[in-house]
Amino acid sequence: MKVLYAFQGTGNGHLARAQEIIPILKKHALVDTLISGHQTQLKSDFDIDFRFKGVSLLYNKTGGLSYKKTFLENNFCKAAKVIKDLDLSAYDLIINDFEPLTGWAAKLKNLPIMELSHQASLTFKETPKPEKKDWLGNLILNNYVPCKKKIGFHFENYNSHIKKPVIRQKIRNLNPSNQGHYLVYLPSFSDEVITNFLTRIDVQWKVFSKYAKQVQKFNNVEIFPIDEKKYLELFESCEGILCNAGFETPAEALFMNKKLFVIPIENQYEQECNAFALHRMGVANSDKLDPIKIRDWINSENLIEVNYPDNIESIITKEVLY
Repeated sequence: MKVLYAFQGTGNGHLARAQEIIPILKKHALVDTLISGHQTQLKSDFDIDFRFKGVSLLYNKTGGLSYKKTFLENNFCKAAKVIKDLDLSAYDLIINDFEPLTGWAAKLKNLPIMELSHQASLTFKETPKPEKKDWLGNLILNNYVPCKKKIGFHFENYNSHIKKPVIRQKIRNLNPSNQGHYLVYLPSFSDEVITNFLTRIDVQWKVFSKYAKQVQKFNNVEIFPIDEKKYLELFESCEGILCNAGFETPAEALFMNKKLFVIPIENQYEQECNAFALHRMGVANSDKLDPIKIRDWINSENLIEVNYPDNIESIITKEVLY
């Protein structure tokens, strides 16, 4: 059996999940990999066979999705040509983690495809969503990868086709401790905005930034460039995590039994849905950098218990490659 594993390069969660799934797939099939998108900071620990710039969501520096940048800085004509020219006929199955080029190419050429992603979980009616609907965000979620066969990942099993998060072995192998500092990963904000805010809240903050080129310190705020080894070290020993309302980082924080505060990226409907689901679980959140809410969170002892089993191999063999 020959499989193409195609994943989205926007953000780091898709690549983190691929690092767990691809070695399992390679036990059972011949596997090629494809990535599209241009906003990830992690480096893969496996070979990538095909790379495309694709289409990425782009953000401003104050915490919001920028539709203007997204539409002006992506080359949609080139993406359409790639979709038209992409020859996927050699594959028995395309496994798609929210990657639009192979999604649309498979639809247009009627090829076997399964979406295996967090975003897939948001298309099921049982998944928690805010009362206020975002028609454009919902339209993107439902049509970015036009695939009927789906398995989704979410914080809880809202549907039999929705599985709990894939926690990478690098996280499972950590020994959590509490050295009192707070880890921050808010890539939708500029370093200046984050630093000006956090220096007013008197705890030790360790910030990872896609903009930083070297380590910098401003009073109680230390800023690090993206570095997986250093990130895991500080993640293991932190008291709490302040991050955007993506999927992998909050899931890993919950798994490690860390205090968690999330801020959804403005205008990003997927993150608004995640924040709503986390709020129902008892996780602190705000739609902005709110000093009162964040101080209350720091002073709280609110920890959420979760059970995220290491069962991705069973899912792959019994529900994806069956």
